[in-house]
Amino acid sequence: MLTPFKPAVCLLSGGLDSTTCLALATRDGYACYALSFDYGQRHRYELDAAARVAAHFGAARHMVAKIGLDAFGGSALTDSIAVPKARSAAEMGAGIPITYVPARNTIFLSFALAWAEVLEASDIFIGVNALDYSGYPDCRPEYIEAYQRMANLATKAGVEGRTRVRIHAPLIELTKAGIVKLAQSLAVPFALTHSCYDPGAAGEPCGACDACLLRRKGFEEAGIEDR
Repeated sequence: MLTPFKPAVCLLSGGLDSTTCLALATRDGYACYALSFDYGQRHRYELDAAARVAAHFGAARHMVAKIGLDAFGGSALTDSIAVPKARSAAEMGAGIPITYVPARNTIFLSFALAWAEVLEASDIFIGVNALDYSGYPDCRPEYIEAYQRMANLATKAGVEGRTRVRIHAPLIELTKAGIVKLAQSLAVPFALTHSCYDPGAAGEPCGACDACLLRRKGFEEAGIEDR
C-alpha cells in the first residue's frame, strides 16, 4: 500500500494530458513535485496554465526549468517554422510531424530523474498517450520501458539499491476521448488547462493546430463540454 505523501516528480506542461496525470498522482496519495520547462517554445503561455494547475492540485512544489531548446531549433515549436493548421486525422497520423521537438521527452525525463534522485523519490509521472506515439517517437510504450531500464542503471540511488525508479505513463493506452472522461472523473478543471501550439498574444487557442483539433475531437467523442 502506498505510503501517504510519498514523493513523486510529475512532468507538467499545463495541457490536458499532463494535468490529468497530475490529478491521478494526487488522487493516489503522492506528494507531487511538478516540473515544467521554459524551453523556448512558441506556446510559452502553457507555463501560466501549468502554474494554475499546480496550485489547484496543491503540488508540494512547482519548478520551472529554463533550458532553451530553441538554441537548436528543428521544430515548429522552437524555430521560425510555421505550425501546421487544419490537418486531417490521416495527415496527423502520417509520419513524424514538424511539431516534434528533437529529444524533448528524453531531456525532460532526465531533469525529472535528477530531481527525483535529490528528493529520494522512486516515481516519475509523464502524460504521454496513444494518440501521440503514432507520430512522436518518444511517446511509445517501448521508449518509456527503455528509459526506465536506463534510469535504474544511471543513478547513484539505483546502483546502491536505495530505490528503483518507476516511470508512470498511465495515459499511454488511452485515446483522447478516454483521457477527457478520466479527467472529468478526477474533477480536472478543464478551463485551467492549455493545449494550443500557436496561441494568440493573450493565450487564446488558434483552434486549427494539431493540438487544438485533437483536443476538440476528444471532447466531442467523449460527449463532454470543453469549458
